[in-house]
Amino acid sequence: MSGILKNINKAQALRLRDEINYQDGQVVSKTLVQNPAVNMTLFAFEKGEEISAHVSDGDAFVLCLDGTGEVTIDGAPHTLEEGSAIVMPAGVPHAVFGKERFKMLLVVAF
Repeated sequence: MSGILKNINKAQALRLRDEINYQDGQVVSKTLVQNPAVNMTLFAFEKGEEISAHVSDGDAFVLCLDGTGEVTIDGAPHTLEEGSAIVMPAGVPHAVFGKERFKMLLVVAF
């Protein structure tokens, strides 16, 4: 069995923020796990880029890895900086915006 993690080196120390790169004018994503129980994805937002408001069937944990982002949950904005985190509850509208360049780890538990 090869495990459920993909697109990332195993059995070695790494910095998650170095596992994804910024691209001009884009939101870049890199899926690490995707199955019926959990999704784990790295994101890199260029300044001013966003994922518009949507709803998830699972609780979504966001950990800021680099820069400054804004997570809006049910209309209320929350600023995230490196090392800070927030949970976006299942069934509640949320959006993510790059206030500056911004990298995050998203873990959604279903």
